[in-house]
Amino acid sequence: MTAPVSSAGSRDGGPALSRGRRWAATGALATSLLVVAMDMTVLNIALPALAAELRPTSVQLLWIVDVYSLVLAGLLVPCAALADRWGRRRTLLLGYGLFAGASLLVPAADAAPGVIAVRALLGVGGAMILPTTLSMIRVLFTDPAERATALGVWAAVSGLGAAAGPLAGGFLLQHFPWQAAFLVNVPLILVALVAGLALLPESRVAEPGRWDARAAVLALAGMVLLVWAVKRFGEGNGPTAPEAWAALAGAGVALTWFALRCLGRADPLLELRLFGRRPFTAGIVAALGTTFSMVGAMLLLAQWLQLADGASPMAAGVRLLPVATAGVAASLLAPPLARLLGARAVLAGGPAVTGTGLLVLALKPGPLDLPTVLTALTLIGAGTGSLAVGSALIMSSAPEEQAGSAGALEETSYELGAVLGVAVLGTVAGQVYRARLTDAPALHGTPPELAAQAAESLGGAVGVADRLARPRLADQAAAAFTEALRTAGLVGALLMFAVAATVFALAPGRRSASG
Repeated sequence: MTAPVSSAGSRDGGPALSRGRRWAATGALATSLLVVAMDMTVLNIALPALAAELRPTSVQLLWIVDVYSLVLAGLLVPCAALADRWGRRRTLLLGYGLFAGASLLVPAADAAPGVIAVRALLGVGGAMILPTTLSMIRVLFTDPAERATALGVWAAVSGLGAAAGPLAGGFLLQHFPWQAAFLVNVPLILVALVAGLALLPESRVAEPGRWDARAAVLALAGMVLLVWAVKRFGEGNGPTAPEAWAALAGAGVALTWFALRCLGRADPLLELRLFGRRPFTAGIVAALGTTFSMVGAMLLLAQWLQLADGASPMAAGVRLLPVATAGVAASLLAPPLARLLGARAVLAGGPAVTGTGLLVLALKPGPLDLPTVLTALTLIGAGTGSLAVGSALIMSSAPEEQAGSAGALEETSYELGAVLGVAVLGTVAGQVYRARLTDAPALHGTPPELAAQAAESLGGAVGVADRLARPRLADQAAAAFTEALRTAGLVGALLMFAVAATVFALAPGRRSASG
């Protein structure tokens, strides 16, 4: 049994872990992070095959898509607090076991409720893994410069996993049933589990205070309601849905109560006073904004590549790779650039570069083409490199005993950014698409129910066009979606430039990301 770490990098006051063991442990953490990040996007490719075989209702399909992020968002804070008290290594290994076990249950899930249950269990495992990997890096690396490099690797792997999900899904679905998109998790997680048992030291907060069960329930309820409300607002009739407004109101009450409870305790479940540190807040804003743009843009561009440009799922995954390759390179270059130019320049520069990529989509003269899309994807990916600097600022701004809170808040910003990106950019694109397609000549004379299906999404329009043998409808729907993509790109670019300005104002001048 590994002895507990009572101070950063030391074992009960003994010598720090060797450099080789620290980096080997980081490799184990990165492997699990890669799996969880892939799982967030791989379902997008597997969903059509899953739906065709299981034939879920529209409500069940919605839960298959949403339950993972709902559970994950709701449990990030409680799981991070649990890890601080029970042991970070212990919590991480339990998360590995849950993630692998849930993935192995997929072959037995022969109906939609079973898949929903599997996705919920994956969310529980992911909530144990994600913030704990960050707090473990904070504990393993006492040297600020080395920690910044490790967090750069963490950010690179996170971006790689999110971008590689569609590619891995496309490859698997060309050779195997949809269950393979889940089963691929198992060997990778088992590698992380074995490596974690051998390499990771135990770490916990020496005097964490009492477990605040009421705050844990409030965090769970508030985040689930908030994420569900934002997702509901992003649907076609979401802005007018009373249940979405009721959920948002409930989230406001629960999260306000949670914040007041945390601020009023000497031993809070989540240390919200970290937001009083400007470098920490700058990192959180950058993380939320960058994730917002990347996830929202990839959702729309994946549809454009497959349904407007005619790429297969596998080819679309390959064409999305510039996001991953540019993101990995930028994440590894960001810490040394921050030491050279200052953290503020690099941290604010990331959202600005991402905004430029979105602006390329919006302002390209003439028809949108593949080289323009690949250029935009490269810039969007390069902009995510600032996440490495943001993570370094977030974790270095928190003392070791608050590493769990810092990790939970960072992961929550990623989750909220992803949900908001899909909701906001998806809503903008949906509104423009429906307005443009309503005037399409090829839609005239279409039965009302089919016209409504075509106006719901580009995929729906392509299906109606095939059913009615109207290729012009598919062409006009693709043109309407392209215009919607351009408009969403413009909105996203303006928001990213605002994020860049906010981060520049908050981040300290020329401070190194390594501390």
